[in-house]
Formats: sequence, structure tokens, C-alpha cells
Amino acid sequence: MSANHKHAHVSPIKTPKQLVIVLVLAFVVPIIVIILLANLATSGRIYDEDAMAAEAVAKRIKPVAEVNLGEAEPAAPGPAARAAGKADGKKVYESTCMACHGAGVANAPKFGDKKAWAMHLMHGVEHLYENALKGTGAMPPRGGNLTLSDAEVKAAVDYMVGAVK
Repeated sequence: MSANHKHAHVSPIKTPKQLVIVLVLAFVVPIIVIILLANLATSGRIYDEDAMAAEAVAKRIKPVAEVNLGEAEPAAPGPAARAAGKADGKKVYESTCMACHGAGVANAPKFGDKKAWAMHLMHGVEHLYENALKGTGAMPPRGGNLTLSDAEVKAAVDYMVGAVK
């Protein structure tokens, strides 16, 4: 063995006092470095006092969407009250029936198509009223708008039938 080989395995810590110093520094130095870096990162930062106000914080962290229950709208008039006034068949057709009868969706007879309505009319208008009120095939009761009164549904049927006569 050479002389250089013996000295390669010698530790730089020779005494227990040196070992304690190294261990203390191994814990203290990283903590000091972290504290100094934290101070450096936050130093010189001026916080806007308005931005720290409770209203500003609430505005920044509020959800993207929210449910607004707000004030309740006045209740829709009941069927009896609606029946008292004259039902507007055109208005009901445009708001409810046109979605299917305007384009002939799911074999619904198109508005104004005499040939398509002829088969339905041979059963009579009362049969059309019953189908409109109770539903038939792909058509839901009252055209899917359950808030419609009988008079409104019948007025819409009369309006559609009037367009093919």
C-alpha cells in the first residue's frame, strides 16, 4: 500500500467537538437560509389596503356561477282564470306547438299542410282535442307544456286546423 492510499480514508472530523459543531450547523444553516429567502421574497412588497378589504377578498374568491333564487314571480293564473279570458291559439302555437308542428318532427302534421292534416281531421276536431290534451304517439300531453289550460290547447288546435281549411 502506498502512503497516498492511507490518507484517503481519513475523516476531516477528528474530535467529538468538531462532530457536534458540524451537526448543529447542518440543522441551523438550512433554517437560516430558508428564513432569509422568505424575507427576500416578501420584502419590498406593498399591499394595497383596498385589495385586503373584506368586500374585495369576497369578490375575488366568489364562485364563477351562483344560484339566484331572487324574488318569486307572481303565480301564473290558474286554468279557471285563463279560461275566463279568450285563449290565443296563435300565441300558444308559436310558444309550444311550433317546435314539432312547424318542422314535422316525429311525424307531427306540419302547420298548413292540408294533406298531412286530412287523415287527422276525418276523425273530427273533438278527437284532435283529445289527442292534444292527453297526448298520442310521440306527442306528450298538452304538447309538453303542462301549464296550458284546456281552452288554450283547444285554441291552438283550432288555430292549426283553421290554417288547413
